[in-house]
Order: sequence, then C-alpha cells, then structure tokens
Amino acid sequence: MKKLVIGMLAHVDAGKTTLSESILYTSGAIRKLGRVDNKDAFLDNNDYERQRGITIFSKQAVFTYKDLDVTLLDTPGHVDFSAEMERTLWVLDYAVLVINGMDGVQGHTETLWGLLKRLKVPVFIFVNKMDQQGTDRHRILEQLKNKLSSGCVDFDRLDYEELAVCNEEALEQVLDEGIVDDKLIGNMISQREVFPVIFGSALRLDGVDRLLDIMNKYCEVSENGDDKQSDMSARVYKISRDDRGERLTHIKVTGGSLKAKQLINGEKINQIRIYSGEKYTSVNEAVCGSICAITGLEGTYAGQALGRENNDNAPVLSPVLNYKINLPAGTDPLMMLPKLKMIEEEEPQLHIEWNESFKEIHVQVMGPVMIEVLQNIIKERFDCDVTFSEGSIVYKETIADKVEGIGHFEPLRHYAEVHLILEPGEAGSGMQYELDCSDDMLAKNWQRLIYTHLCEKTHKGVLTGSALTDVKITVVAGRAHNKHTEGGDFRQATYRAVRNGLMQAESVLLEPFYEFTLILDRQYIGRAMTDFERMGAQFEINDNGDEAVIKGAGPVATVGNYQAEVNAYTRGKGVLRLKMSGYRPCHNTDEVIEQIGYEAERDTRNPADSVFCAHGSGFNVPWYEVKDYAHVDSVLNPVGTNENVVLTPKEAARTVSDEWIGTDEVDRILAQTYFANSRGDNERRKMSKRKASDEMGRYVTASGSGSYNNGQYKASQSKKQTNSISYLLVDGYNIIHAWSELEELSRINMDSARDKLLDIMCNYQGMKKCELIVVFDAYRVSGHHEEYMDYHNIHVVYTKEAETADHYIEKFAHENGKKYNITVATSDGLEQVIIRGAGCLLYSAREFEKEVKAMEEHIRSDYLNRTY
Repeated sequence: MKKLVIGMLAHVDAGKTTLSESILYTSGAIRKLGRVDNKDAFLDNNDYERQRGITIFSKQAVFTYKDLDVTLLDTPGHVDFSAEMERTLWVLDYAVLVINGMDGVQGHTETLWGLLKRLKVPVFIFVNKMDQQGTDRHRILEQLKNKLSSGCVDFDRLDYEELAVCNEEALEQVLDEGIVDDKLIGNMISQREVFPVIFGSALRLDGVDRLLDIMNKYCEVSENGDDKQSDMSARVYKISRDDRGERLTHIKVTGGSLKAKQLINGEKINQIRIYSGEKYTSVNEAVCGSICAITGLEGTYAGQALGRENNDNAPVLSPVLNYKINLPAGTDPLMMLPKLKMIEEEEPQLHIEWNESFKEIHVQVMGPVMIEVLQNIIKERFDCDVTFSEGSIVYKETIADKVEGIGHFEPLRHYAEVHLILEPGEAGSGMQYELDCSDDMLAKNWQRLIYTHLCEKTHKGVLTGSALTDVKITVVAGRAHNKHTEGGDFRQATYRAVRNGLMQAESVLLEPFYEFTLILDRQYIGRAMTDFERMGAQFEINDNGDEAVIKGAGPVATVGNYQAEVNAYTRGKGVLRLKMSGYRPCHNTDEVIEQIGYEAERDTRNPADSVFCAHGSGFNVPWYEVKDYAHVDSVLNPVGTNENVVLTPKEAARTVSDEWIGTDEVDRILAQTYFANSRGDNERRKMSKRKASDEMGRYVTASGSGSYNNGQYKASQSKKQTNSISYLLVDGYNIIHAWSELEELSRINMDSARDKLLDIMCNYQGMKKCELIVVFDAYRVSGHHEEYMDYHNIHVVYTKEAETADHYIEKFAHENGKKYNITVATSDGLEQVIIRGAGCLLYSAREFEKEVKAMEEHIRSDYLNRTY
C-alpha cells in the first residue's frame, strides 16, 4: 500500500468539501453521502461551519482505495481562513486543487497555486460542476494553461504529445514508441512538470472514480515514506483542543516512528490518536507518513520541526486587518488575555496583542468573517460576549538603506554589547537573521544567544510601531565580560541594537495591497479610472468591445470595499475579483503616521538608547551618541587607528569597559595604593594573611617574590621584614607587547589582549597573595582622570591625561619603596634603572613570563598528582 497525505484545496464555493465527501463515499470510508447544504457533511462537523456552509477548520479523514492508504485533509476555501489552509500544506504529499467549472481560475485560486509552487507540492486538478449549463471544457483548460501552468494536461483524454512537450525523456519515448510509460508519468507529476486535469461533478459522483484511479496509478511514495528504522522526525502543522479541552498536537511523522509514552523535547506523549471526522482511534505507534494527533505536549507550536527535521515552517500569508476587542463591563482584560492566547495558539493567524498604553486587547485577522468565528468561539469556550471595534489596516515597516545598530547594556555588575548590520531585504522575504562575527571577538555561545533573541521577538518599526519586515539583520560584532555578563544582558543589548539601527535608517511604511480584476461595461470605464486613481492604485485597461477588463493593484485600505460601489454604479453587473498581493510602500504615509501618533523615543518598552557604566553607576546614553561610547569599534565606520590622534572623553570610554565599582570601592583602592600605612589597615591585612590556607601557604612568601630554576618555581624571602605588605606592579601595555601570545592577540583586538592579561594576573595573584596592580596608559586621552577599579582579585589603574604608566609606577615606587615590598614587571629599560634605584625588586617581561608559566605548570602538576 502507498501511504500518502493528500490535501483538498479550492476557492470558496468550488465544491471542495462535496468532492471530499464523494471520495470518502466512493472509497467506502463512509456509507452515506452527506451534503454541505443539508448540513450533514462528514467533514464539516463544527456547528458554525454547518450554519455558514463553509469550511473553517481543516479536517482529517482516512480511506483506502486499491493500492492507496490515504489521509485526506480538507482545508478552508474562504480567503479569511487562508492561514489554516496554509499550515496544512506543510505536510502534504499531493494536493487536489478544485476549480469551479463556471468561474474558472479565480483570484484566490492563483494564491493557492503560488503557495503550492513555493512548497513544491505535486497537484491534481479537478474541474467541478461541469454538469451545469454554460461550462466550457476547452475554455477552462486554456485558462489553466495560461494562468497556472502549461503543464496542465487533460487526463480524461490523454494526449501523449502534450506530455512530450513537458519532459525531454517523455519526448524521446513518444518519438520511439508513441506513448509515455506510467513510471515516467508518475515521476513527471511528482516533479511538478505535469498537472493532471480531470473534469466532472462531485455532487453527481461524476469523475470521482477517474480521479481516484489516476491517483492510484501515478502517485509515488516519497523517499522517506518507508523510512521506519531511522530516528524519529515529525512536523507540527496544527494545535487544537478536543471536547474536554485537552490539548492536541497534530503532526505528520516524516521519519522513523512515534510511540506512546515517548519523550519529545522533555515532554511525554500520553496518547496517539488517528482521527477520521469527529471520531478517532488510539494507537500505540504512528509510523512514517502518518498524520496523527498526540496528547501530553504543552510546548509545541504550528510549524515546529521535531526530531531529525531541521527547520521550522514559517507562514507566508499574514493578517491585514486589526480590531480592538471590546469586553463586557466588569471583565478584567488581563484575565481574558491568557484565554485568548489559548485560541491564538490554535489559530496563530489571529495575532492577539496587548496594548499596554491603553490597556486594550487587539486581534489581527485576514478578514471580517474570521471576526464572526472568533466571537462565536469566545462565547462557546468562555461564555463571554465580546464585540469588536471597526477594523483598521495592519501596517508594516521596512528600511531603505544599510546601517549599523549598536546596543550596550552595562548597569552595575552587568555587561553586553552587540553590533548589528541592518539592510533591506527583498519584498516579501520577511525577517532574515545571520551570524558574521569572529569567534575571537565573541564566543559562539554568545553569538547563538544573540541570534535567539533576534528571532524570539516581533521587532517594531519607528514610524508607527508596526511590525518590521523585509529586513536582513546580521550579527557582526559584540563583547561579553567573563564575570559580569548574564544571558539577559544580551537580550537587552540585542533589542537596543535593533532599535538603534532603525532610528538611524531611512524607514519605509508598508501597507497591504490587493491585485484586482474589474470586469464591467465599457461605458463605466471613465468612472472606474477616476476611482482607481483616487485610491492610489496602478492599473491597465483591456477594451474587448462592449466589455472592459481593468487589471491592477491597489491598497487594501481603499480597494477592499470597492465592490459595493461597483454594484451601485453598474447596477450589479460589474464583477470585482481580488487577491492578496503582499505589502508595498504606503500611498499616504504622512497621513497614517500622523493618525497613529507613535513616538519612538517615548516607547519605553522598546528603547533605542543604551546603558553604560562610569564611576560605579550606570548612565543612559541617547541613541544618537551610542557609537561614541561603544567599547567595540564600529564595523561600517571604524574609529581611526592613528596613535597621534587625541581621543575625546566619549571615545576614550571605549577603552575602559571594566568599571564595576562604586565610590566606596574607589576610596578603598586609593587607601591601599597611597594611604596604606595606617595601623588599622596593616592590622586588617595581617589578619587577612593569617586566614590563608595552609595549602596555599606552601607557595606564598611575605615578600611575594620568587625564582625560576630548572622548570621549578621556588619561593624566596625578601630582605624586608616578612610581615610587611607586598606589592606587584605590572606595566600592562609593556607586558602585552613583550609576550608573543598577547602581542598576537592585540593585533586582532586590544581589548581582548587586555582582558586576557588581567585574567592571567588574577590566577597569578591567587598563588602569590600579594597586592597586584596592573597599570595601563591613558595619557593620550583628553581630559581623562586617574581611574582605579577592581577586577576580581586584582586592582587596575588607568593613568590620567599626560601621565604614562611608567611615570605612575616610578611615583609609586619612590613614595612607597621604603615602606613596602614592591616588585615591578616591565620591559622598559629606563624604568628598570629607576625602579632599581628606588630599592624595588624587578622582573623583566621575559623573566616575568617564565615565572608565570612555571607557576601555572606547578599548579597544574600539583592538581594532577593529588589524590581525592
């Protein structure tokens, strides 16, 4: 048996549900032939569906016919429920597109065809209602070839020469043998080179058996259709709830098999159900190719890829109308919101949104019929009578130029910086995200976190606060801190970087457009042209004698209700056909912006500003100054590297990124460095030293000095008394440029080299137990004051303007050399002479590097030799 999933699709009123009913009856799956107008159709089992006579929710039925084992999915045909239909396409092996023989190819039919083409679904075409007077087989077939594909071939009267023009191999077979073999025809159908067309009447069961025979003869099982031994993979296409309110996850198993009590993403499957109409059968296992509903999963969502499936499905169609939900008096909107979110989970196209400013709930839908359905569902589920305000257009925003957005989040004890490139994408491409950042600059785990934060949110534009679309965002740079960065910091920095870029970019307001075809008497052409020009529509006219056909595209806001006007001035003879045509630049941008009244800089939930830290406290930097304060150079416009350039205080802030201490801490550091001779301070330090562990005491000396000999580190005693304080001063930039590893890193990024040196010094101090101070030059920074800060267990000093690191070290040595044990690590020759003259110990950069590495090796060896 060939196990297949086949979907039924059509423009509304084409007879799709009637055909589904006829297929089930012909195959023996049902014993009674129901009818939509009799309100007893097997698949239209929802009360509201039967009242309206339309399909609202996709339904599932199973049947067998000869060699076919089919799960049939009946989808909504009304344009307002297109999103429900689209989700079903994600799991189809084949589709049956139903065409009304009287109306031919309509606007929504072309939309369906485009979706099927995009998802590469093979299609059989059933032209229905051919029993009605006025239908023309030849006219319909020509229309199918012209509007859908030249590969539409009449399989009721199969002409092999028509197949020959669709495929070279078929041409060779026709030339050699006069026919095309069935296997090749099946392959041509599955490859969407040929689309079989069958004419008939579903209501009279005419052509239904031919459709089934042709599908049985030519349908092929996909490559993974028999893949029962591999790892499980599946795709979620729908979320619903049963009569008892139990959550159902509807999936197609695309590989391996699915078993009851199996764990998926940490959740256990309770039950596997195979539905056919309203009823279902519980099974212990669903094999590859099966469509089933599973219970027990709470974290799934429509479009989700499970197991070996790679990418989630994203919808193409999006809602174009926005309505405010009016709740009954006394109903708390915050209590109703989570209930409505449950409905949104089942119908994601609803887009339930909470307006914090006005404490209102809004819903976005494809059309007004969906509003009636939603009203009915809310009443049935929650016994709440809601009404809706007049609908408004759902606008979107994009950008017209390439910009760099920078987000920095650095309140006290937090740190993250993100750089993003925002650039226009192709129309209809939606939001695209990429990573193009060096791992040396920012670790991969932080990059992936930024990517996650980009994807998790619908980003708002800055013109009207509408959703952003057709924009490509690339992560190009960033920075984290080893100690202070947390996951939430990058969320804040990422969001701010997006908004920062949007504030700089040339934003474009978009609105939804309809493609239209207006057929009317030629005497009304002048009126129609005037109307379309007023609407901001583009069009062209084909004059066919007494009848004129006007085709074009115009805004939904103006064209959407035009049918009523057409009916009025043509006395009901004019026909307007509409189909969605995506989003295009708004025809009245200034008017819409003024009407909405959105102020981007006052949107506190979507800030474009950044938070930086100075002197132990965070401060806000407006979006237009963030680039000047950023710690990582701009990618599009990097800061010049000329060493003779005097930096402004704002630019200098980029070189000092680890200022994590308050004023009290600054006072403490000052006391340690300049005023550390008080008795109380000495007593505190003595107590601290006595608390050091015996294990560490094996390597620590009062002086903090030692020697390197034959690969072993050995502590040595200072000439000064052993109970005095020991200082080690490290000339930061001298050491960086003297150590080959740090020098190489500094060529790529000086900030990274500086951070690595500080981390090495932290480990070194952990063994030496001295007061370790790393000194960095900031003498070229205009207006810069001397800065002190803690970095873990060491101290860091940035010198003031006009004072180099060696000047600072010399001053410290002369003032404190006779009172404390002071050792200096540097490669500066003149500084070495001065330090020795002040009675201090000295490490050359090379000697210091050897000692540090020897100590690291000693610690590593000691750790490996211990027994636990």
